[in-house]
Amino acid sequence: MNKVANYIKSLFLWELILGLKLTGRYFFAKKITVQYPEEKTPLSPRFRGLHALRRYPNGEERCIACKLCEAVCPAVAITIESEQRADGTRRTTRYDIDLFKCIYCGFCEESCPVDSIVETRIFEYHFEKRGDNVMTKDKLLEIGDRYEKQIAADRAQDAPFR
Repeated sequence: MNKVANYIKSLFLWELILGLKLTGRYFFAKKITVQYPEEKTPLSPRFRGLHALRRYPNGEERCIACKLCEAVCPAVAITIESEQRADGTRRTTRYDIDLFKCIYCGFCEESCPVDSIVETRIFEYHFEKRGDNVMTKDKLLEIGDRYEKQIAADRAQDAPFR
């Protein structure tokens, strides 16, 4: 009897009818597609995007060249070189992040004692040339200066969890 039922199902293309029924149900349902460039989805407060280096309100860079972020980076994407200034403080002369290596884990951000390196909410960026993937100190400071208000607001929002 089972063979006869299978033969009748295959004769009338029963699996195809079931598939078309499922397709028809979703074809006439309300669409949930986001029209991306015009319409953006909300980001999680814990989203980790493009890196930035921050400055103090007086304009001095925050990074003290402790190299904790370089040490904790599992992808070995951060390169730091430093020198001592005339006043005895240590500052970076080179701070590079290779974004092709970076896995956006956030360990660099968590290990920084002065809240210098942060990951912003910026996810719309691209590279046109081969060397653009390496974020230098100047590029990172520029991003930090441009988005400081947003970074500070995100930090204030996350303060109870830090």
